[in-house]
Amino acid sequence: MSKLFISCALPYANGPCHLGHLRSTYIPADIYARYNRMNGVDTVMVCATDEHGTPIAVRAEQENISPKDITDKYHELIGNDLKSCNISLDSFRRTTDKIHYEMAQEFFKELYEKGYIYEKTIDQLYCDTCQRSLPDRYVEGTCPHCESEGARGDQCEVCGRHLDPTELVEPHCLICDGTPHVQQSEQYYFKLHEFDEPLKKWINENDKLPKNVKNFAKEWVNEGLKDWIMTRDMNWGIPVPLEDSEGKVLYVWAEAFIGYQSSANTWATEHGLDWKSYWDDKTVHFIGKDIIYHHTIFWPSMLMGRDIKLPYSVIGGGYLSLEGRKMSTSKGWVIWVKDFIDKFDSDLLRYYMVINAPLNKDTDFSWDDFQRRINNELTDNLGNYIHRTFTFTHKFFDGKIPEPGEYNEEDKEFERKIKELPDKVAECIENFEFRDGLQEIMNLTKSANKYFDVKKPWKAVKEDEASARTCLYLSNQLVHALSIILTPYLPEATQKIREVIGMPTEVVDGFTNFEDRIPNVNWEEAKEFLEAGHEIKKAKPLFKKIEDKIIEEEKEKLYALDETEEEDENMSDLISIDEFAKVDLVVGQIKEAEKIEGSKKLLRVQVDIGDEIRQVVAGIAEKYEPEDLIDRKVIVVANLQPAKLFGVESNGMLLATDSVELLTTEGNVGEHIK
Repeated sequence: MSKLFISCALPYANGPCHLGHLRSTYIPADIYARYNRMNGVDTVMVCATDEHGTPIAVRAEQENISPKDITDKYHELIGNDLKSCNISLDSFRRTTDKIHYEMAQEFFKELYEKGYIYEKTIDQLYCDTCQRSLPDRYVEGTCPHCESEGARGDQCEVCGRHLDPTELVEPHCLICDGTPHVQQSEQYYFKLHEFDEPLKKWINENDKLPKNVKNFAKEWVNEGLKDWIMTRDMNWGIPVPLEDSEGKVLYVWAEAFIGYQSSANTWATEHGLDWKSYWDDKTVHFIGKDIIYHHTIFWPSMLMGRDIKLPYSVIGGGYLSLEGRKMSTSKGWVIWVKDFIDKFDSDLLRYYMVINAPLNKDTDFSWDDFQRRINNELTDNLGNYIHRTFTFTHKFFDGKIPEPGEYNEEDKEFERKIKELPDKVAECIENFEFRDGLQEIMNLTKSANKYFDVKKPWKAVKEDEASARTCLYLSNQLVHALSIILTPYLPEATQKIREVIGMPTEVVDGFTNFEDRIPNVNWEEAKEFLEAGHEIKKAKPLFKKIEDKIIEEEKEKLYALDETEEEDENMSDLISIDEFAKVDLVVGQIKEAEKIEGSKKLLRVQVDIGDEIRQVVAGIAEKYEPEDLIDRKVIVVANLQPAKLFGVESNGMLLATDSVELLTTEGNVGEHIK
């Protein structure tokens, strides 16, 4: 039996999962794993939370807690997020596990002993107050390229440039706010340049690497490879396993990759198996495109250094934007997995994340488009076809698949499409073209609905019973095939279908138990027709349409959160007198006011501030009727950065109390408040 090792990119344990994580990595990996298990491939799918690194260490110091407190919390939350979407991981571990420490140190030590790792003296920032070197995320300053303030020691979020902490202008320590100075430090480097040619060969000649991954990797290799730092001066992390290296830990990108193997090792040891036999047969990494170069440059070179077999392929999923804007967890422009699953079935998320665009392309999550696709495609197309088939089978043939009559050309064509579908979808999944496979299914169900409408079994049963029998016989065969080939995509819905047609079902709730690894249904069974007379149970509609008010509520919640975050960014709790002096408060008079369609809280108001009429979006709709606001004098923050709230541009802010009582004044319109 062939074996398969699937790894999912390690989620960083400083926050829960959002929809982008599911789209780029975990859903496609799960589709591939479920498909292979159904085809008799002994598959192990692993993941772990990435729990080291400076962001967690900095946050822990700032909050005066241990890094482990943070990672304990988010390991559990991330695990719950993945379970809720039926990601069938065999092993979900942590990079703080003892076995991971041991394997990471062993990996580093062997590379060192082979001469691939060496010591190098470099300049680092040192904080006299904290009495230590400052790794990248411990420092902020002004970007030397775009002059933006608040640039991190590893990257400027404004211009996107990668930085070294010593490049920052006016750097300061994030812990004590002191000014660090440059001091020399000994660090360990990996001889990446020695793997230049073998990496080029692997990238150029590997026809299993997707085009987007290959192109990204080629850019890095063609620019010339520079040796890569492997250590940091800090306490949170895996200690460097060499003498005279006290106070040094492995850089997170020197050990996180090994989380794939340590997670698999833990699982295999528990069940008396050898994880290496899976790795050495066929390994596929599923990641987001932001870490393609890590997995096609750094990681393969480390594996080459230890003579370990390289991955079969690296699948890099594109980014997911939200309502046309880049997701931002800090600004609240994000949809968390838990919030989504609290409202909608996980299969709806899985469907939309796959059908929306090919995995190698960036795509956008839109609440309106989500509703349209679920209602038109899942409910009206797929769900309607299945329900019609079951309903008419019960109504006209006592819930039993009828004996078919003689086929006409339409019947023959329909039968051909049913029999070809499993192989078409299989080919797409094997080539990591998950959307194409799902599109094949949806296209056929669309054709099947047309076939059903042409055959009119509800009418033919009275005029040409043989034709009605043939229609429902073939329709039930397609539904049976769908209950199998849709399983990797929609595991919950397909098990409901299989219950109705009286076929073995799978356990799909969360992670995979060892005893459930071998599925009850084989992919090839999709090509086998059910016998006439096979009993069909009564069924309820598989999917429900999403009502407009549900989508309006979700949009309002998103935009309201965005509004709150923008206010928080502009008006923090504590400000200096100099900062307050920058706020331009002007007496304004409301001339027009109206509700914003789809929002319960927001009003669009036109305010006269003396020299111009300003449009302001205010969250006061639950307190005031629009007509009651006309001519009311208010206080306006006139120099607030413009923002879009619920899709409407706002050029200012109306001051109000916590209870949404507008602050009013008897001052003159246009008068500035000092």
